[in-house]
Amino acid sequence: MSLLQIALVTCQSLGDYTANADSEDERLYRFLQEKGLNISFQVWDDEQVDWTAFDAIIIKSPWDYFDKIAAFYTWLDKLETLGCRVLNPVQTLRWNADKIYFKDMQEQGVEVVPTVWLEQGSSFDAEDAFEAIGQEKIIVKPRVSGAAKNTLAIDRSEAEAYTPRINALLQEEPFLAQPFLEQIKTLGEWSFVFFNGVYSHTVLKTAKSGDFRVQHFFGGSIHTPAPPAALLNTATHIVQQFAKGCLYARVDGVELNGRLALMELELIEPFLFLSTSEGALERYYQALLQLLEKEPASRG
Repeated sequence: MSLLQIALVTCQSLGDYTANADSEDERLYRFLQEKGLNISFQVWDDEQVDWTAFDAIIIKSPWDYFDKIAAFYTWLDKLETLGCRVLNPVQTLRWNADKIYFKDMQEQGVEVVPTVWLEQGSSFDAEDAFEAIGQEKIIVKPRVSGAAKNTLAIDRSEAEAYTPRINALLQEEPFLAQPFLEQIKTLGEWSFVFFNGVYSHTVLKTAKSGDFRVQHFFGGSIHTPAPPAALLNTATHIVQQFAKGCLYARVDGVELNGRLALMELELIEPFLFLSTSEGALERYYQALLQLLEKEPASRG
């Protein structure tokens, strides 16, 4: 294994994602290096990188991909054309980049948080959206998004004031609307982490007082309770069904009436909370070895 060349893909700047993200990347890098892997950080949109030089390309933190989505898709096409070994697989990354994948999952029986699709170039009809969702407060966000970018929490009474802004955003890209779930503020949002399809650990994310965003870089808190068995079972089935061949997967959801309602299936660049669970780094490494051993990674 020591001869393998591994790329750990990141972005030009982790920016406002704070030192927490930096430290997870660095911790993983050092751990894999200590295991004898020849591993290096590579920026996904650096034109100077020779991707064919690597036996495996691990997608870790390309956290600006949603700001450069056309370039990201082109890069994925390039990796596919070059025959690079990518973890997670290119086909999965492409599918997971646009939240329209919710429709695929719903069609196959997954309970997804109710969603209204707002097409690019359309006009936002607040009355229709609130009626379809059946709540007095909704979340509006881009279909291709991350880090709560352009994510709006809107009360029905504020809808008219927000409509011009949403209409302007809809000229740039498609959006979706979902109910604002009070459970996220009161009970939190669950994240279940899997490596090569095997469950590793769970965190429960809660927003800071007065906010709805659970991300740690917005002041959210991280807890590590034992997850309810029913929720974990649902997350496991989701990964088995939709994340085959994936080095990592994170299932985000909220508990509704004792069931897990999916908020997001993270297969591109999720923060993996590696520091919250003893042995998580070792489990990641073992999963990586298992995937690399499935077919020869060396090129003769």
